[in-house]
Amino acid sequence: MSALSNKSFSHHRCVEVTLPFSAVAQRLLIGGNKTMKLLKWLSVADRFYKIYLDKQLAPFEINSSQHMFLIKICNSPGILQDSLMDMFYIHPSNIVRTIAALEKQGMITRSPNEQDKRTWKLYPTARALSVIEEIQTICKNTEALLLQGLSETEKTILTDLLMKAGKNITSELHIERKEEEFNE
Repeated sequence: MSALSNKSFSHHRCVEVTLPFSAVAQRLLIGGNKTMKLLKWLSVADRFYKIYLDKQLAPFEINSSQHMFLIKICNSPGILQDSLMDMFYIHPSNIVRTIAALEKQGMITRSPNEQDKRTWKLYPTARALSVIEEIQTICKNTEALLLQGLSETEKTILTDLLMKAGKNITSELHIERKEEEFNE
């Protein structure tokens, strides 16, 4: 096994990461297979923005997997837990775990839905409401960091292209989405 050391991210307060790759994988990712370049950089951006965001959100005792749920619940008090599956493209078991963690951390409360006792309504707590603006600012700043150095036109093009890519893969997987859901 050889290793690919990723020192270029150390200036963003991330720890140095050594990723093990087989010789074949290194040639595919680095040696010129252009089709793998997109997958590689989507993965790198995803992995390291989550590390960065986790550090920024740590004082609030939430992480990069929980913030989007908390923001949605704060912006839509009483939202049904089941509706989160359609919004975030996440497996139901992951939603249940995330909601349980946010509830345990005192960020949300759950109450039974009067129309359907099998579902829960989710509400932010006073604690969540007191920090949500700071959390949203952290998210906006993280997004700005990711887009640093891009013109407004490039930012728009990148966002549009990522949305198209998301539509392509959800279509291939036969995941039906309403057009407006891609704009959230």
